[in-house]
Amino acid sequence: MEYRASTILISGGASGIGFALARRFLSLGATVIACGRRAERLRLAQEQAPGLHAIQCDLAQEEERLRLTEQVTRDFPSLNVVINNAGIQNRPPPLKQQQSWSDYRREVATNLEAPMHLSMLLVPHLLHAKEAAIINVTSGLAFAPMSFMSCYCATKAALHSFTLSLRHQLKGTSVSVIEVVPPKVNTDLGGKGLHDDGAPLEEYAEAAFQGIIEGKLEIGFGTSELLRRASREQLDDAFGRMNP
Repeated sequence: MEYRASTILISGGASGIGFALARRFLSLGATVIACGRRAERLRLAQEQAPGLHAIQCDLAQEEERLRLTEQVTRDFPSLNVVINNAGIQNRPPPLKQQQSWSDYRREVATNLEAPMHLSMLLVPHLLHAKEAAIINVTSGLAFAPMSFMSCYCATKAALHSFTLSLRHQLKGTSVSVIEVVPPKVNTDLGGKGLHDDGAPLEEYAEAAFQGIIEGKLEIGFGTSELLRRASREQLDDAFGRMNP
């Protein structure tokens, strides 16, 4: 697929992995639109990456997803790539302790409902393109979860499953369905300092970017590459080591 001539929408595209990918696609000459909740973060991203388009949007809200779809297909009719990257990661107490469902609900809405709904809304538009792609960003934790972030891991496992089904449904069409599977990466996901020991952001983003450009359908890195290729026995062993 020729990404240099593409028009690309990246959710969560103003920071972290999303922004690192946005900068790389811009360097190819692609038209890139970043959407995100925080207006200030979007403004800073545009300052750091001239040419980046920005749309403020809270994808946890159904009406916002509908508005985004209407706006982006109207203002960027050549849209042919959607990268579902936006995500939040909470670390709630164990379920044996009393807690609020609202935190779980927002995590599910952002990490799972949003990419599923956006795919539903945008596939009809993408099918008109000669070449198109939906790129879903999951996690190595989709394959072996960490129990203290059970909801996050569950949403990523579900998104992995949805990606497999969507790829099969769109087989033989102009729309490729790609899964990017990050390991722990040094970003502010979940809060500052929690992932300082993760893979360097630029190193990881370059590897993921190259995998996309090369046309790979499932792209891991480091530990996530091991997990996505692991047998059931290896996954059980990994789960035991990750959850002592």
